[in-house]
Amino acid sequence: MTTRPAPTVVLVHGAFADAASWFGVIDELQRDGIAVIAPPNPLRGLASDAAYLASLASQIKGPVVLVGHSYGGALITVAGMTENVVGLVYVAAYILEEGESLGELQDRFPASPLGSNLRQWTYPVDGADPAIEVTVTEEAFFSVFAADVPAAIVKILAASQRPLAAQAFTERASSAGWKTKPSWALVADADQAINPEVERFGAKRAGATIVETDGVSHAVEVSRPRAVADLICDAVRATS
Repeated sequence: MTTRPAPTVVLVHGAFADAASWFGVIDELQRDGIAVIAPPNPLRGLASDAAYLASLASQIKGPVVLVGHSYGGALITVAGMTENVVGLVYVAAYILEEGESLGELQDRFPASPLGSNLRQWTYPVDGADPAIEVTVTEEAFFSVFAADVPAAIVKILAASQRPLAAQAFTERASSAGWKTKPSWALVADADQAINPEVERFGAKRAGATIVETDGVSHAVEVSRPRAVADLICDAVRATS
């Protein structure tokens, strides 16, 4: 039987986080002998962020498995159309349909506590009025984002979070890579940032192989890195 080379895993963080959130997962994957990179996510909007990710993936030699946490799931859905992407792994993530926005998917289900615990900021835009970006309020970060992470680490995560441009909630996905690429999904059943029903619905619609984790927060890649790595390893084996 012919086998293709082992894929490189590309870990895509979501909003209110950075690539450091993947440290535990990176350690587990490297121990397993899997090539992995965790690039920065610009968090400026669905179309531009997905284009950046697609460009990065296309420059990697050999096959790629894209892994997206939270908003990163929306990005890998679009960037998953890149020719050398062979699999998609969603971690407590949004899984969009072509033509659908984050807001439209969320509105199918009861709202999570996230929306009422966002702080608005502005940032300059060349030739236009300042645009809006959002972060999670520091006082709500533990309960909404990382309730199963040690308090000392949560304080660091809250202080170092990166804001998401508000336009990311209304931009529509230009394509859906899961229609042509195999997918896997981890549902965090105690998620307070994304309603777990949103995660389940998207995963079932995509025909993903689904794993449910009990009692874990949105920051599952921080609190349960081995569980996340195990699902990624399944994807790597299946696409090798």
